[in-house]
Amino acid sequence: MKGFQKDLNEMMQFPKQGIFSTVLAKSEKYNYTLMCLAAGTDIDDHTSTKAGVVQVLKGNGVFTLEGEKIEMRPGIFIFMPPNARHSLKADEDLAFLLCLTSP
Repeated sequence: MKGFQKDLNEMMQFPKQGIFSTVLAKSEKYNYTLMCLAAGTDIDDHTSTKAGVVQVLKGNGVFTLEGEKIEMRPGIFIFMPPNARHSLKADEDLAFLLCLTSP
């Protein structure tokens, strides 16, 4: 894959409710997705077989990782090992970069 750049601030789109997401780069080993959640949106408890990283870009919310509550605010970096239970709630419009990787 050839390298490229994207301005995530320009790409952010916040729906009136729910989630807007766009895949930035993807292969068999990785998936980078920009996630934009409307205020009040919940993502229920779930797991992934891949390791994941959440890098908060804008807004505030609460991320629950294996029962531990983590404040989501710009600059917060969250690492999730494979199969870790997690969920989140957007207290206001919330944008983050989700990176999933497999071995």
